[in-house]
Amino acid sequence: MRFPQSRLRWLFLPYTCGMIIRMKKTLHIDEKLLREAKLASGATTDTDTVRLGLEALVRHAAYERLRTLRGSEPKAKDIPRRREPAARKRHAA
Repeated sequence: MRFPQSRLRWLFLPYTCGMIIRMKKTLHIDEKLLREAKLASGATTDTDTVRLGLEALVRHAAYERLRTLRGSEPKAKDIPRRREPAARKRHAA
């Protein structure tokens, strides 16, 4: 079965238009701060450093929102943990 050329174009549109969205931005960042952040994060490029910093900021904000809910439900029951108990450490004799 053959499709018209215009119809085939729509099949591949998500791939050509880009499912991954990237933006170029001009940022004014202190060089010393960027250098320290790069060392702290272990990133190899400035882009990775900024991305990792933004991801950490988003995670921290989500954690803070979750933390504010702590104790807000008075009738909540304690949920048993699924984590297994820690194994005992053996001491050398």
